[in-house]
Formats: sequence, C-alpha cells, structure tokens
Amino acid sequence: MVCQWALLLGGWVAAGSAMAQTAPAAGQGSGIYTCTDLNGRRLTADRPIVDCIDREQRELAPSGTVRRVVGPTLTEHERVALEAQRRKEQEERNRLLEERRRDRVLIARYPDKATHDAERASAIASVDDVTTAAAKRIVELQRQRKALDTEMEFYRKDPTKAPMTLRRMLAENEEGVAEQQRFIAGQDKEKRRVHQRFDVELAQLKKLWAQQQGGPVVRPAGPVTEAAKP
Repeated sequence: MVCQWALLLGGWVAAGSAMAQTAPAAGQGSGIYTCTDLNGRRLTADRPIVDCIDREQRELAPSGTVRRVVGPTLTEHERVALEAQRRKEQEERNRLLEERRRDRVLIARYPDKATHDAERASAIASVDDVTTAAAKRIVELQRQRKALDTEMEFYRKDPTKAPMTLRRMLAENEEGVAEQQRFIAGQDKEKRRVHQRFDVELAQLKKLWAQQQGGPVVRPAGPVTEAAKP
C-alpha cells in the first residue's frame, strides 16, 4: 500500500512539473512557443525560448494553429549596432529640429536685410569704440613716456644710476603700450569674427526670406525621416 501511494505521489509531482513547463505564466497569454534548437531538438515552452534566441520561433494558439512567427532575437553585437543607428537617427532628428528652431528665432529677429545690416553696423561700432579707447590709452602712455624720458636725461651717461622707481615706471609704461597694442590686434580679429558671423547669418536669412516670399524651399541634404518632418 505504501509503495502504491509513493508511485501515485510521484506521478502527481511529474505531472505538475510538466504543467509548470508548458503552462503560460501570469501576463504571458495562452500561447505556446516552439522551435528547433542548434542541436536539432524540438523545444516547447510558454514563453520565448532562450536556446532558440538566434533562430525562428513559432507561437502556437491553444488549438495548435500558428499564431505568429517570431524572428531571431538580435545578438549582442547586432543589438549594439541597432541602438547606435537609432541614436544616430535621433541625433539627426534633434539636429534638424534645433536647426528649424534657430531659423525661426533668426527670422523673427531679422525680418528684413535692413534690420540685419543695422545690427551688424552696431556690433562693429562697439568693437571700434573699444579699439578707440585702447588707442587713446596708448597716446596717454606715450605722453607719460616723454615725461619719464625727460627725467632719464639726468642719467643718460649712466642709466644704472637712475632710481629704481623711475626704471620701474619706464618698464611699466613699455608693458602698458605693448598690452594696448595686443588688445587692438585682438579687436581687429574680433571685427573679422563679427563680419563672418553676420555673413553666415545673411546667407541663411536670404533662404528664409525667399521661402517667406514663396520662393523655392531649400531642404537639407539627405533623407529625412517622418519624425523629422515639420
């Protein structure tokens, strides 16, 4: 009798184990997945089969009919490549959106060429004002240098006998002039940079003004995804 109960209990355990392997998990639906693995074994489970991650799997309805065919799951290398491609496409969409946003801001700020020319002139005038101030400072330093040179006349025969204060003032004067000259050279570069910026803006604005007036629309080179279209 004990042996019979042991055999019966063992059967229940085996049956329960088989049901656990084939019964759908909570939230997984009632489909059954089946595939043939690399070794030719026919596998069945209630969820996508890990051993068949690199091959086709079939999801069967409870009636045994094919509900759908699941393609091979991407390998790690393929997944990384796909994610990189998706990031690249998203970055391109973001770039196009940002470009369009800048265009809207640009044309709102400069509705016509006269407005753009006026701001260019104002920016250049600001640079010129700074340059003028530096040039005036050089003139002042040169005036101070004449006074210092007059004092140095007393020590012309032996400049080493000049007071340290006087020699320090001469050195500071020379450095001050050199600094202002470097500053003026920097402002010349700044003026070129300002002109370059306004030239680039003007080229883009001409396209935008033409579009506003019904001219041909200039689109970016290369394909544009649906998500990137305005």
